[in-house]
Amino acid sequence: MSHPRVMMETMAKTRIEHVCTDCGAAHPKWAGQCTSCGQWNTLVEEVALADVPIIAPAAGPACSIVDIDPLVSRPTTTGLGELDRVLGGGVVPGSVTLLGGEPGIGKSTLLLQLLAAWPGRALYVTAEESAQQVRLRAERLDAVRPELWLQAETALPHVLASIDDTKPDFVVIDSIQTVHDPSLGSPPGSVVQVRGCAQQLVNVAKRTGIPIVLVGHVTKEGSLAGPRVLEHIVDTVLAFEGERHHALRLLRATKHRFGPTNELGLFEMAGHGLIGVPDPSQLFLGDRRTGVPGSAIAPTMEGQRPLVVEVQALTTPAPPNVPARRTTQGVDGNRLALLLAVLQQRARIAVQQQDVYASTVGGVRLVEPGLDLAICLAIVSAINDVPLPPDLVAFGEVGLGGEVRQVANAPRRLNEAARLGFKRVIAPRTSPAPDDGLRMLRVATLPEALAAAGLIR
Repeated sequence: MSHPRVMMETMAKTRIEHVCTDCGAAHPKWAGQCTSCGQWNTLVEEVALADVPIIAPAAGPACSIVDIDPLVSRPTTTGLGELDRVLGGGVVPGSVTLLGGEPGIGKSTLLLQLLAAWPGRALYVTAEESAQQVRLRAERLDAVRPELWLQAETALPHVLASIDDTKPDFVVIDSIQTVHDPSLGSPPGSVVQVRGCAQQLVNVAKRTGIPIVLVGHVTKEGSLAGPRVLEHIVDTVLAFEGERHHALRLLRATKHRFGPTNELGLFEMAGHGLIGVPDPSQLFLGDRRTGVPGSAIAPTMEGQRPLVVEVQALTTPAPPNVPARRTTQGVDGNRLALLLAVLQQRARIAVQQQDVYASTVGGVRLVEPGLDLAICLAIVSAINDVPLPPDLVAFGEVGLGGEVRQVANAPRRLNEAARLGFKRVIAPRTSPAPDDGLRMLRVATLPEALAAAGLIR
């Protein structure tokens, strides 16, 4: 039985606080709205330690910026070309990366393939699966090698001790939500635990120069679970996306302190792991059927990579006295509503009594404005039951006035369309001259684009 005095001292070191699950801000009592980020119903009760001194690491001396060697932060290739594309060349020493994605999307598969290709010693901490489960997956991926160390552990002190003992060149924590520090006093997965454990791992990475990857869960809305402060303390945030019923997987960087965040990595899930897709346009158009109304081809851009994708639309008359439905997949629903309003008001296309379904083929999600013109052409093609020419592509942003505006990287879009064998392109009036063999149809307004495609007179 514990001594009463010991119990009183333990209680004195702890306190109850209410922490926002979205931003991590602490509140002395519960409230319906977080005063820090303004979100509603995000405060949860946590047990936090009080009056415990925080030991800060030793401060480094200040030095002139000209004396700092920039080559120290030069990235090291991971051996996976699509991952290196997103990271700007590879992993930077001492960096901390947060990888998020839905359960079963392939995060553990991607990281095991990364560790299999890593040139030095690596430590994989599995806090959700057993060591035997990871070993079986590694055998299937041909990722078994002597320099890959495996630890099934959830206690952070034991993880830190393993890092000191094995002295790896790369560390993966799968996942940060299941790792806990007993000294923090909160249950695993709580805001206090996730924030505290992540901060200690960041300190280890900066002190030793070891790159660390943290695997994070996502919420039902698709955003990373846990406090927003977790995204702020890491160097890179990667989002691994894809439809479970499609083999295509997309890797994006939503935050990257060492390079751009507009690059896209594409993988295809196969029986022996993830395979990089060097030519995604061929994959998206592989099963395309020509001569079908409601199908349009658009050369789009994801970062510096051109993608030629198929946009499909289907329209059916809405039942009387029932609001028309607008359903999208891979296309922003708000953007579709805007384009339908422009078609109604500027091009005099009757869409108010039509159920409209729009999607991109292949499981890719696109939000860039260059897709606007192709979506409009696909919708009008479906309404009029008139197919578009099979050798035609279209790109351009559609404004509220019905004008067709220029978008970035037009030459790269045109080159990709020409490489795939398309002969005609409907583009904004100010677009540059295309390559030989590609006929340009320049338009200034949406009605002109519909007429150039043969959908209206």
